[in-house]
Amino acid sequence: MTKDYKSLAHDVVKGVGVLGESEPGVMKAFGLLAAEATKSKALDIKMKELMALAIGITSHCDGCVAYHAKKAEQHGATREEVVETIALAIYMGGGPAAVYGAEALTAFDQFSG
Repeated sequence: MTKDYKSLAHDVVKGVGVLGESEPGVMKAFGLLAAEATKSKALDIKMKELMALAIGITSHCDGCVAYHAKKAEQHGATREEVVETIALAIYMGGGPAAVYGAEALTAFDQFSG
């Protein structure tokens, strides 16, 4: 069964919002961390989103794959760049990363087409 990554990415954002209502200090700090970590400096945001996608793949995190596939697409990543990112994640994460790599490509394709 194919997952609906658009809905999953929406649910991630919604869930973080609900968590923020219960634990506003922690989630505010997390938001500040995310903003600092994704600022364009030596690496641009597209590259950082591709890196986050690779980490999501190797961590086997469906929500991470959905969210960062969406963000990679929004920041101009191409399908070819996503495929190379997946290849690197497979190299670093082995067989389980290959399974999640296929999921990441499905997620990116849902957002881009």
